[in-house]
Amino acid sequence: MKKLHLIILIFTFNFGLSQTNVEIDSLLNEIAKIENSKEIINTNEGKKIIGYGWKLLPKLSEFFTDKTETNVKSECVGRNLTKGEIAIILADRIEGMPYAQITGIQNCLATFCEKNMNFIEYYVDFIKSDGIEKFQAKYNEWLKSDANIEWKPIFDLKSVSERKKIIKEKRKAKQK
Repeated sequence: MKKLHLIILIFTFNFGLSQTNVEIDSLLNEIAKIENSKEIINTNEGKKIIGYGWKLLPKLSEFFTDKTETNVKSECVGRNLTKGEIAIILADRIEGMPYAQITGIQNCLATFCEKNMNFIEYYVDFIKSDGIEKFQAKYNEWLKSDANIEWKPIFDLKSVSERKKIIKEKRKAKQK
């Protein structure tokens, strides 16, 4: 009987992980239908992805290399975004990235897209030209680093208590 429970537990765990990718993909597909990149974070699907929090970031980063073109127009870069670029924008909204470290671009003037809260969107053309796979690798390396645990984004939208809770959770996860 214990073996049966173990088999069911393993099956449920594996199915749950694959379902996460399917759900993320489905949510990204819905976001891909909107017309303006400024609205990505305001969609119900975008809010749902953001709501999963920092624990979703490794899974979400798997989508960075998806080059599927979408209907989402970026006024900032003057073209439609890819599904992977939408995933990058959402990841940055969940946990602001250290732009200089991950993109290799130092933005001394803190210039971003006009009237656009998707700060990483300013960098998507450089990310694309430098190689999305390279960006993805740097990002995943950063996620696993000790520096990520207490990282405070330049533009932090979380309260002090939320930030402390996240730091505590990340420390606990790192110890496992």
